[in-house]
Amino acid sequence: MPDAPSPMGPVSYLIVEFPGSRMTGEGLPVLVDLVDRGIIRVLDVTFLSKRTDGSLDVLELQDLNGDGQADLSVFEGAASGLLDSADVADAGDVIEPGSSAAILLFENRWATEFVQALRRGGAELVSAGYIPQDEILASLDATDR
Repeated sequence: MPDAPSPMGPVSYLIVEFPGSRMTGEGLPVLVDLVDRGIIRVLDVTFLSKRTDGSLDVLELQDLNGDGQADLSVFEGAASGLLDSADVADAGDVIEPGSSAAILLFENRWATEFVQALRRGGAELVSAGYIPQDEILASLDATDR
């Protein structure tokens, strides 16, 4: 009998823009720590660049590392196949020309037990989302008046 797939937590994505294509790698150790602690599992990482004319290039990891600033080889093989060219095009729509971006698709492993308990009780997770911090801060500032 084949093994049953292991339960998964909710899957989320982030598109992180690097204005002017300046990638410092400062967030990389924090991301690796989240993975090492089992809080998230990286499913896909795709890097792209948007030229000033609006065209997009998908960047290979070997195109990005080797500059001594960020070791991106940790993401080699992080490709579940869930991200496709339409996702890359959608990400390109939200970044500025002359910038680069990373698309990160990840499982929220911290929520796996919670979601599985809900499912056992007959519930289904039907939607999730993020509110940009700028919007939250603007709302909080508006309520402080």
